[in-house]
Amino acid sequence: MTNATRGWQASSLDDFTPAEAGVPAQARSLSLTLEELAGEDPQMMRNVRCAHRIADTNVSVLIQGPTGSGKEAFAHAMHLASRRAGRPFVAVNCAAIPETLIESELFGYKQGAFTGARREGLRGRIVQSTGGTLFLDEIGDMPLALQSRLLRVLEEREVVPLGSESAIAVDLHVLAASHRNLREMIARGAFREDLYYRLNGITLELPALRERTDKERLIQHALAAETGNGRPAAIERDALQRLLAYSWPGNVRELRNVIRTALAICEGGVVRALDLPREIRDGEPPREERMDGMCGRFEVSAAASGADPDTVSGEAAPPHNRLQAAERAALLRAIEELHGNMSRVATELGVSRNTLYRKIKRHGIAPARRT
Repeated sequence: MTNATRGWQASSLDDFTPAEAGVPAQARSLSLTLEELAGEDPQMMRNVRCAHRIADTNVSVLIQGPTGSGKEAFAHAMHLASRRAGRPFVAVNCAAIPETLIESELFGYKQGAFTGARREGLRGRIVQSTGGTLFLDEIGDMPLALQSRLLRVLEEREVVPLGSESAIAVDLHVLAASHRNLREMIARGAFREDLYYRLNGITLELPALRERTDKERLIQHALAAETGNGRPAAIERDALQRLLAYSWPGNVRELRNVIRTALAICEGGVVRALDLPREIRDGEPPREERMDGMCGRFEVSAAASGADPDTVSGEAAPPHNRLQAAERAALLRAIEELHGNMSRVATELGVSRNTLYRKIKRHGIAPARRT
């Protein structure tokens, strides 16, 4: 299996899993539809209406939108909404393939075409996509020299592999995507104008996540997708409000990663504000500062209870100044109150487990066994 073709499974809004060129029917049944991707956002619903009308035509589509906004997911949903759904969906990330390899990857090559070539040759991605859909992601990163050759393939509907003299006819429906302003690139001479108009039969603009009017629905969808049972995980209202207020520079991809991490670290299957990254918690002080604040509170509790801040599990601690002693007392009290459950201690103090263990080691504390 290679990265030449990719089937999409709806574990999230924009998550792809490598597959063979012919996407299995089972995998297709798990894919998000255009309507599911559109949600209730007016701009996305307009995109879906246009996509349905041209899905079975040879009109080329240029999908524009910021990085992480789901351009490949939208392209794949278009493919599945068309009569070509039973044929390959071949995605080519023009920014990810090294410039020295992109020509052979796209157009293929014959046996012995160059030093290091496979003995059996290679079918290029364009040939692999025949009868299906060719998705050219980040088309703005394609080298100029290859843009002219791609233009010729799109116009003549045939490709000549490297080292071959015979052309191979191809049946293509081309979808392209970019987060770059291609018109500005044309003005700078960085993108071919004729290729732009060949690819731009219609332009569909995907909005940034911060601009969508259905962010709450997308968050709930992401929570449901990550649970594996189709039901959203529980989330406190405060945490939800912070997710809604965040600007999401990484768009849907960032949302997916935040939700996945929050579900992994949350207690009791409920996502709380504490489980979110600091930048999403919107103005809260860094975790180390919050730790210091809690230390003062626990110091008072420890003194009131008569706890000895210099011993735990029979071990003496090294000398400390007053600030270090306060922090140590807070750690001891939290460990005692939570019966040595280090995950709960870290959550209560607002630090990661790694940070907690570093502090314990620095203060010479040997955590008591859990009871």
